[in-house]
Amino acid sequence: MTIFHGYDGTALHYEQLGDGAPLVAVPGGPGMDARYLGTLGSLDAHRRLIRFDPRGCGRSAAPADRASCAFGAQVADLEALREHLGLERLDLLAHSAGSLTAQRYAAEFPHRVRSLTLVTPAGRAAREPDAAELAAIRAARAAEPWYPDAAEADALLADGAAPTAELLRRITPFFWGSWNERARAEAFDPELVPAAPWMREAFYAGAGEGRPVPASVPVLVVAGELDGVVGTAPAKLAAALHPGARLTVLPGAGHRPWVDAPDEFASLVRDFLDAA
Repeated sequence: MTIFHGYDGTALHYEQLGDGAPLVAVPGGPGMDARYLGTLGSLDAHRRLIRFDPRGCGRSAAPADRASCAFGAQVADLEALREHLGLERLDLLAHSAGSLTAQRYAAEFPHRVRSLTLVTPAGRAAREPDAAELAAIRAARAAEPWYPDAAEADALLADGAAPTAELLRRITPFFWGSWNERARAEAFDPELVPAAPWMREAFYAGAGEGRPVPASVPVLVVAGELDGVVGTAPAKLAAALHPGARLTVLPGAGHRPWVDAPDEFASLVRDFLDAA
């Protein structure tokens, strides 16, 4: 475990897996413990994978000022991490909500980014799922044995029920390409530090206020065909924003494509990084 200090002195955690050229990985959630990223489909066999816990997430400290957890503010922590690591430029990979931080970082520090990989991104400068697409993705799973229970919980939430831990647990199968034993173990890993209940509101503060900024570096955007969290619409919007971006929708994959399609995911990212 390695600790450095963010832009305001908050103690932040990261860990490194593997050898080779570094790849900084930013988790989603918001508020997820970065250990859920695992090895990103064994990318650590080809890269030095640096899993970063943003402030208030995982094993990093919670700041005194929760406003500093907004994804726009967290850009300064990424820059502090780059300086701490002594890297001239970053290969930056971000998952889900973390893609908002990564894209803002690329906009504010374009000379410090070598490449940008956005995995099932939430959007460009805010959450941008398409409600109709999400409904269609979820409805298409109707033949699955878990579907009736998950659909009932989904309907309760849509009708305004409080998002209790039980209801959120019941809709979890929608987030995966295959709801099997491995997915269950990944989804409900007791070793992970749960997201703070206040993190979501703090993270998305100010979302959508600024116009999305095209990145001036190579960009790979990866979506999951069966992603019942954000669908494929945000990935398509992100790919259209960044000039020359490569968009790949992985068949049969959900919100964590490195779990549903590990070989395809790792090969895709590895080839992109090698060519960047």
